[in-house]
Amino acid sequence: MASILAWFLVAMVVFGLFSPIFDPDFHIMDLPRLAICLVILAIAGVRYELGFMRNRVGDIALGLVAMLAAWLLIATVRLHVGTASAGFWALTAATWAAAWLFVERLASWQVQSPVAKRLLFLAIPAVFGATLLVLWELIVTGAGKPGVGISNALLPSPSEIWLRLSSSLDILWTDFQQTFLKAVLIGYAIGCGSAFLVAILVDRTPFLRRGLLPIGNLVSALPIIGVAPIMVMWFGFDWPSKAAVVVIMTFFPMLVNTVTGLAASEVMQRDLMRTYASDYWQTLLKLRLPMAMPFIFNALKINTTLALIGAIVAEFFGSPISGMGFRISTAVGSMDLDLVWAEIAVAALAGMLFYGLVALIERYVTFWHPSIRG
Repeated sequence: MASILAWFLVAMVVFGLFSPIFDPDFHIMDLPRLAICLVILAIAGVRYELGFMRNRVGDIALGLVAMLAAWLLIATVRLHVGTASAGFWALTAATWAAAWLFVERLASWQVQSPVAKRLLFLAIPAVFGATLLVLWELIVTGAGKPGVGISNALLPSPSEIWLRLSSSLDILWTDFQQTFLKAVLIGYAIGCGSAFLVAILVDRTPFLRRGLLPIGNLVSALPIIGVAPIMVMWFGFDWPSKAAVVVIMTFFPMLVNTVTGLAASEVMQRDLMRTYASDYWQTLLKLRLPMAMPFIFNALKINTTLALIGAIVAEFFGSPISGMGFRISTAVGSMDLDLVWAEIAVAALAGMLFYGLVALIERYVTFWHPSIRG
């Protein structure tokens, strides 16, 4: 795969060298930057394929080359919004190939230090994500409409979204408080906590397992767009109605996973607890709940995304003048797509951090599990 990427990189550079870069005009001031871009990309591809400096120093040099090429292309295409031609797209493909090659080489590194392993574990997705943002910027800017900001009205570029995000921090913080700190967190805590208690009751009472779980599967299949308006009618337009939707969405995944986890202990393990004269609650606390923790945290991680989605969608059906869902729906109506994507970015970041926090707690609680030890 690496060899294919290297030859693809060289081919795109050669194609870009003999193809028009921008149409219809081409400023002479762009020549030095594009010439440098062509040279460094060609050297990177040829150097890798010939095997010269195929080590960590060479890999880092390849990453710096890809970064420099991306910066040169972005700086140049901003002067020619919407006029990119075949040569520009060839250079964009070559830059992408260089970045991909760097990520592939980075993933092959073998390090011994735990700190270095963790940094490498974080660096690989970070570099890959930055590559996607660069591609987004180049494609939107090169194919955008001149005179309409940098991009067209359908998809703003990452730079435009960042500018809008940094200039609307007060609005975004108010919406974040309304949606995430109130509806999501409160609904998540109530839904997951009540489901955990009900799961213990279901495990203790066998007939509830046969009667309640099928009803739970039915309720979990209810469409959110049908439940949200009803919750708004019952609990009003403020955050309690959105928290109620989050409770419904998170309750049954937590219930099913917890009941399944409580049944995960083996017969011999339960027999051993009985030989120690352990009652139900001692067996539950010392054996069955620890064995169920991987299932419980699996539900907690799934519910982090379900809670955020449920709260945002519920705000489409009635909300005060704040909230992520409210802002997205009103901004789309006024074609203020920069603000829409800024809200989406905040929601994605909040969801990612929420999921990461739960996953981090899982590592400390289930340190004994083979998936964590490995």
